[in-house]
Parts: sequence; C-alpha cells; structure tokens
Amino acid sequence: MSAYRLTQGVAVDPVLVEIVEGYVASVEQEVETAIGRTSRSPMIRDAHDYRAGIHDRNLRKLTGRSYSALVHPVVRDYPLDLMRPGDVFFHNDVYLSEGGIGHLPDLCVTAPVFHDAGVGPEVVAFVQAFGHHDDIGGAVPGSMPSHATSVFEEGLMVPPIRLWDAGVPNRAALTIMTRNSRMPDSLAADLDAECSACLMGARRLSELFARYGKDTVEACFDAILDKTTRIYQEEILAKIPAGQYVWEDYAEHDGVDEPRLHTQRITLTKIDDDGGRLVIDFAGTGPQAKGPINHCGDYADGNFLKKWLAPILRNLADTPERMAELDVNEGVVPLIEMRFPPKRTLLTPEFPAPTNARTFVILRLLGVLASVLAKAVDGKMPAGQETIRYTGVYGRDRDGQPYLMREVLGGGSGGRYYADGEDTIHVVPDSRNLPTEFSESRFPFVVERLGLACDSGGAGLHRGGLGYEKHIRMLNDANFMSIADRSILACWGVNGGKAGKPFDVTIDPGGPNERAVDALADGEPVRAGEVIRIRTTGGGGWGDPLERPYSAVARDLAWGKVSEEGARADYGVILADTPDFSHESRRGGPEAQSGPQPVDVDASDALRSRLRSDRAERVGAGRDPFFDRGPGYARLSGGAPFADVDVL
Repeated sequence: MSAYRLTQGVAVDPVLVEIVEGYVASVEQEVETAIGRTSRSPMIRDAHDYRAGIHDRNLRKLTGRSYSALVHPVVRDYPLDLMRPGDVFFHNDVYLSEGGIGHLPDLCVTAPVFHDAGVGPEVVAFVQAFGHHDDIGGAVPGSMPSHATSVFEEGLMVPPIRLWDAGVPNRAALTIMTRNSRMPDSLAADLDAECSACLMGARRLSELFARYGKDTVEACFDAILDKTTRIYQEEILAKIPAGQYVWEDYAEHDGVDEPRLHTQRITLTKIDDDGGRLVIDFAGTGPQAKGPINHCGDYADGNFLKKWLAPILRNLADTPERMAELDVNEGVVPLIEMRFPPKRTLLTPEFPAPTNARTFVILRLLGVLASVLAKAVDGKMPAGQETIRYTGVYGRDRDGQPYLMREVLGGGSGGRYYADGEDTIHVVPDSRNLPTEFSESRFPFVVERLGLACDSGGAGLHRGGLGYEKHIRMLNDANFMSIADRSILACWGVNGGKAGKPFDVTIDPGGPNERAVDALADGEPVRAGEVIRIRTTGGGGWGDPLERPYSAVARDLAWGKVSEEGARADYGVILADTPDFSHESRRGGPEAQSGPQPVDVDASDALRSRLRSDRAERVGAGRDPFFDRGPGYARLSGGAPFADVDVL
C-alpha cells in the first residue's frame, strides 16, 4: 500500500484520513451531548430521541454512528452563496423535507459551516440535528393523532426557514411555533439547545478546515466515503448471490379503517457488476392509507431510505464484532438503487395525507429487507423485531397544571443464527425509557413495575429478545395515549423459530374495570388509582425451539425470561421434580438466585419426540413456511396461515 492516496488530485495521508474521520465523529457526539445537557423536554433530554449528523457541502452524510435527516431541502430553498456565518435553518414539513422528516414532531435545525481561504467565508459543510419533540400543535396532545385523515390535523408545518440570521434568532418565527405548542417552554428551550449545539459544532468543524485547508479536508471526506463503499462491496454485497428475492410484511391498522393487511413489499435484485450493487423495488406496496401510517420515501432518489435501510446489511459481516465496526454513511448510497411505485401508495403518499405514525412503515421495511436477504443467504439474518412505540399519559397534576408525558418504549430484537435476540432494544441509538425517579417526581403517577415481559420472546433454537412490562398507577384522573403497531401481527420467526408475543395494554388488570386498550388510542380515560399495564413486543425466534439446549431453557427459567408453562409448550422441557426448588423458584421468582433447576431429561426427550411427531402430521404434504407470523396473520388474511412469499 502506498503512503498516500490520491483523491480529486489531492494527496491524502491515510493517517490524516483517520484523524479527520475521528474528528468529525467526535464533533457529532459533542453536538448530541450538548443537546442532551441543555434541552428541557423529557423526550429529548431523558429519552434521547434525537440525532445529529455531519454533512459535506455536497450534502453527503459523513458520519456513521446514526441516521440523520437531510440537508437537501435547505439547499434547495437557500443557495449556498446566500448563507452567512451564524445562520441556522429550520424545517419540519414532511412533504418539503425531501424524505428526511417523517412526521411533524421531528423538528430539524441545520447550521452551515464556513471557511475563509482569503476570498471571504464560503460554505464547506453542515451540522444538523433533528429530534422528536413533545408537541407542535395539532388535534391531540403530543401531535400524533392516531385517527388523523390529513396532515393538517397533525400540527404546525414549517418549510425550510432561516431561524437564526447571522447569529440573531428570528423571534417572530419562534413565537409562532411556541404559540402553537401545548408545551411552549419545553419547545423553546429545546430549539435553543439544538440551534446553539449546531452552531458550536459548526465552529469546531471550521477549526478543522482552518488547520488543514479546504482541499485536504474535502479529499479526506472523499476517502472516508470511498472506504465505506469499498468495504460494503467487498465484505457485504459479495455474500449475496446474484438473483432476485421477494418478501413482504404488513402494517395492521391505520387508525381509520378496520384492521387489515397494509402491504410493504420489497423485490431485491443483486447485480454483480462494478463490484456489485442492489436494486430495491417497492412495487406491490399497498395503497396510500386513510390514516397516518404513510411515509414520504420517494424523494431525492430515496436518499434517506437508502441510509435508513443500509444498517440491515451489516448483519452479513463475518462476526458481530466486525458488524459493530461498520459505519453507514453516504458511501452506501451509490450501491443501492431505489425503485418506487407511482404516487398514492404507503411509500409515495400525496399531500396532504397524514404521516404521524409512519414508523409502522419504515420500521417494517427494515424487517422486510432483512427477510428478503434471509432468503438469499440461507436464513442467516435476524428474525423479526419491532422496537419502537409511543405511549404516554396527559391530564392535570395535583396543582391543577396541565402535563404531558410521552415515552418511546423498545421491544425485543429477533433471534439470530448465532445468538438469542437482545431484550428491550430501542431502534433510536442511545435512546431509552424515562427514568422512574424522574417520572415519579414530575408526573402524577407511580411506576410499580418496570421489567422484562416473561415469555414475550419468540421460541427458537435462538430465542427472541423480550419486551418491556411496565405498570403505571395513576394518582390523578388522566388520559392514556398510544401509537403502536404489532398488537395483532407479531414479530415473525425464521427457519423454524416462532413469532414473538404482540404488544398489548390493559387498564386496571385484575380489577373491576379491567379493559384492553387499542394500540392506537388518543385519549383513553384512566381513573385515579387504576394501573396501566404495558407489554411491548418480543422478537421472533430463530431456528427450531425443540433443538434449544436444555441448559439454555433452564437458564431462561431461572432468570424469569421463560415460564414453566412456556418451557413445556414451546421448548418441550420438563423440570425435574426435586424438593430443593420451590414453585416460585421454578417460575423464576426471587428464590431462583440459587441457579437453574435440573431438567428431567427423560421426560423432556419423550415430550420433544411427541411434539416433533405432532408437528410433522400438521405439516403433512403441505408447504412448510420459512417464516412464522403467529396467529394474528390468519385473522387479517381471511384464514390463510402464511403468505406465498413465506415459502422458500
């Protein structure tokens, strides 16, 4: 290897490329840290539902820690030569964001980075932050009306505007936005934190250009992206056989029509030319929904979706450790071609279709791509997962003041061909549930339980990860809200693995007013003293659960991840009847700390043999699906146990 690499005619030292790459990543992390420490709303400060991104002047994302929005809409409306140091641009308009913003509560701020080489300051990069904010107006608190039929019900829409002009905030625009919010103080503080953090990041990057010069730094940017392109071609795409593969999955409910299958379909074509590339065709995706589950994906050649979906490809890395090392930046974009169906589908909605629950579509697409790849690589991809849903309560506290608590709760990830799924994963990197101590001090409720939902992970040789179980006891009358999917359609299992348990919410469980709550709810009344029990989804299992080692099942029992009933029904495991283990221990209770109870091997062997025989009779001469969608699919499919695409 030569000591230097030529990029656009500029000699770049490989060591300097590493320095610049690390510097840019550290600036991004510093921006995120500054936002977290200076913002005010629980969603930003505590749940960490926000992202920062660094982009070059060609609008290419340079960092790979996380996804981000796009700079494209800002540059479309504001030419670079009209930008000035201290400017900050703002937008949240879904239809004018070039696909980078999915729903109105995601507010985006962008600060240009300047460098003066002696002829005046010129734009050389951008620092951007966007995150989910508590309230931007609209029909319901939280700005996510589950029954919306147009975007006008979802809150205030703002196309790209200059929110800070040469360092001076636009107070009129800020006043309009805060006036439309039910949480004006939090919104104002969050925007101030985000704008200030991005300006700080812009100063840091300006120092990088001042030290090494524009040509050298931009050559390093090219080298960083070229490296990503090369790695994905050589290490990832090379593992996908040339050919065409098809799979589809479904959202179950749009909040307006009765539950049905809202199809999201991918036809993946691997083409072996110029090092390999992928064509992702969304033909067959269902029509635009009446309710708010649409996503505007067909903008900027699908640039946002390419970077959103590309992390799934990392599962093809040689080892989990290598997977964690791979960044997803603009270097993946040339390797993927997106083909969208005509307008008025779930991915190509027409204004003013509602979009606030668009996570039902873009999160499902992650799983659809994973399953399409599973067909191509002998199942060596994770089983299904669904790791985000919005829940919360609102009302008045003991002082009569209005409050709004929104929380993004994770769920279990899918089992993998080499390991179990992870428990309570949040799809937004570094995000988390709200700390109990904070919640109880600020809102009129008590968190009586926050733990793992036993038996929620799909059974498999490698079990699906578990979801949350959270119990909230209200101290005042309130209203519960939920924007969640997978209450009917479970996270699917792969290669013999079983589907996980779906999402469910019960109010007053075991009490006189016990009732189930729909996964899409804007304001379910809850009386003071009643408990809200939330159980989030478990990931699907991977591989035959009757092949799971007895020791692994016994460990899950001891840890309370699987019940004795679940061990018997799903894994064919019967515990030995020994006097040293109480019934509570066998269920994973407090006494289980002494370790796993021995398995009755003879009885378990006999049970597994019987379960295998019963399974063989059920399958008979029919087709054996590679994916298990759980019982909810038959409910919405008219009785069909699986889809045609589920068979290899």
